[in-house]
Amino acid sequence: MLTYPGIYPVDYLLIGHITKDLTPAGPRVGGSVAYAGLTARAFGQEVGIVTAWGEDVETDQLAGLNIANQWCEQSTTFENVYTPEGRIQTLHHRAPQLDFYHVPESWRSTRIVHLAPVAGEIPSNIVRHFPDADIYLTMQGWLRGWDAQGRVFYEDWPEAGYILQQVNAAVISEEDVLGDMESIYHMAASVPVLAVTKGYLGVDVYAQGGLYSISAPEVHEVDATGAGDIFAAVFFTQLSHFGDPINAAEFAVQIASNSITRTGLAGAPDDEILYQLSKGVQ
Repeated sequence: MLTYPGIYPVDYLLIGHITKDLTPAGPRVGGSVAYAGLTARAFGQEVGIVTAWGEDVETDQLAGLNIANQWCEQSTTFENVYTPEGRIQTLHHRAPQLDFYHVPESWRSTRIVHLAPVAGEIPSNIVRHFPDADIYLTMQGWLRGWDAQGRVFYEDWPEAGYILQQVNAAVISEEDVLGDMESIYHMAASVPVLAVTKGYLGVDVYAQGGLYSISAPEVHEVDATGAGDIFAAVFFTQLSHFGDPINAAEFAVQIASNSITRTGLAGAPDDEILYQLSKGVQ
């Protein structure tokens, strides 16, 4: 079943699963679209999210987002365990796939389209349905496989080169490809702008035929979950409106770094944080 929040257009369209994230403090709402959606809204965008979600966790933090939901019994459910050797991620359940026909008609001409899968839930050829949009990708959900126990691992995305040629920009993290620089170089050669986030080391931006490395400010890390999605939403919003990938990445890395000082969706910026960081105050 689809629930449509309204007939009005949106400025920033996100497609991907809202998730249930299992944490030591209990389950909470997660997913790239949740973090990116709240961030885009802080920039004054009217945000629409197309998702499949069981609505089986508290939703107060998503108030103000327009959600077209293909209801299901259980949300895509992840468990993340952070160790000195890196994150161990387990997929306990995957909600149904999302297709173009799930997008409300009034949202199909949105200028900014952000495809943000977390578990391969979007067919990659959906890009052809938005010929007039600025199309942006966070690719992690197309770079994941999982075994019979749900343990998530890096998996090659054979269609990457073809799909990246059809979009404006993409964001990945080094962790998404296990630091495989050959994969990063191939992606960078296919897409006009590629941002590769590197945690506390900042971000590398491949654009305009060059490589630009931007450092991150030192902060006290509380929770890094969602920082890459927050970075992506800031980066794509700024890139779409102003066209400068370096300035966009510099601003995005400031906001993403600030986000890890808070827990969960509280890491998404609000008006006050945006104002402070735009003035150079952290």
